Amino acid sequence: MRATTKLAAAVCALGLAAAGVLLVGGVAQAQQTDHAKQIGKRLLCMCNCNQILTACNHVGCTVSTSMLKKLDQLVARGDSDDLVIQGFVQEFGPQVFAEPPSKGINRIAWFLPSIALFTGLAIVILVILRWRRPASAPGAPKVSAEILARARERADLETNE
Repeated sequence: MRATTKLAAAVCALGLAAAGVLLVGGVAQAQQTDHAKQIGKRLLCMCNCNQILTACNHVGCTVSTSMLKKLDQLVARGDSDDLVIQGFVQEFGPQVFAEPPSKGINRIAWFLPSIALFTGLAIVILVILRWRRPASAPGAPKVSAEILARARERADLETNE
């Protein structure tokens, strides 16, 4: 009986060790997949759906499947993020980026919305300030305050009678 108990304990220990190895291996694989997903969020699916690579929802999209498979392979191989992204740029061109890199002429894409907002705001403020100013009639003669006061007094006298 003692031999079967020892055998059962050994089998349990071996089973726990195997489960631990599988669990650790599964966690490591999940971490690689999460890392690949983080990189995949920076890329577009090239099936012309204009969606993020990890969010392409076309049924049976072979392009996203192959791109994700390649991404997982490159991440599992241990390539750096920049090297992985450069590989996709070499294969698909710069349109693979989900957002334009903030370099060179692409900076316009980052700053243009702010410039347009502030320019529009300045135009609105100028128009409002112009509307608030009293408009003078063009070519109207300038009337002094003295003449205007006499005319008001005369109008008051004539209307009171």
